Amino acid sequence: MRHSSSNFRRALCISVLYCMSFSATAADAGETNFPALDSSYLKTGDFIGPDHVKRVRPGQHKDQVRRELGNPHFSEGIFNVREWDYAFNFYTGKGNEYVTCQFKVKFDSDNRATSTHWKDPDCEKYINPPPAKDAPMIEKVLPRRVELGADGLFAFGKSDLGNLDPAGRSKLDDLANRLKQDEVKLSSVVVTGHTDRIGSEEANLALSQARADTIRNYLIQKGLDGRLVRAYGAGKAKPVVQCPGQKLTPQLVQCLQPNRRIEIEIVGEQ
Repeated sequence: MRHSSSNFRRALCISVLYCMSFSATAADAGETNFPALDSSYLKTGDFIGPDHVKRVRPGQHKDQVRRELGNPHFSEGIFNVREWDYAFNFYTGKGNEYVTCQFKVKFDSDNRATSTHWKDPDCEKYINPPPAKDAPMIEKVLPRRVELGADGLFAFGKSDLGNLDPAGRSKLDDLANRLKQDEVKLSSVVVTGHTDRIGSEEANLALSQARADTIRNYLIQKGLDGRLVRAYGAGKAKPVVQCPGQKLTPQLVQCLQPNRRIEIEIVGEQ
């Protein structure tokens, strides 16, 4: 009889501990905590086009999130990571002024996004700006994202205006002409250069920034307001394809071609 009573007390104790543990886990799952900004390896934010953040949705796999946002900006661990943290810079529209916003993506056990969160809820307005009061009802065709293959714009490894391909110039001329139309009211144009993983990180960052600067300067020469056009080099941080192998071969260069690109994100109204 004592043995049965002892077993009952032990089972009751285990049950209580299990319930306490479950309750703590459930409470933790509902919390959204953000790391200190200076604990990021960047020590600040990363400039990114608002459309990249807007395209991150629940249900997407980590690989899809990485394609839009790149790798997380904080040390998240290695195994069974359920949260990715980022710090993004967004221009406010007042000259070179920008704000830094912390963003979190939560994942389930299948590496699918379950929710997204801002540390400061006001940061949402840089992704989905509220309509102006008493603004007339107009057709909004922007923001718009234009992606151009870098291999179709520049000679291999080059970034200066003299190496801008004629076909690439034609595409940029067409874009500039459309953006200069009287009915288009631009808010910002963000030019982002990307490279593949071949070469050092420093060299890729420099090349991507130089190419973005060249495209920015070209658009300004074609009449766009320089105060609205920004250039940013992302280097090899945001690949869209993954290719096997480390040895430099023509096959590897060809496989990595989609990663060598220029993205132009336009925010405005028509």
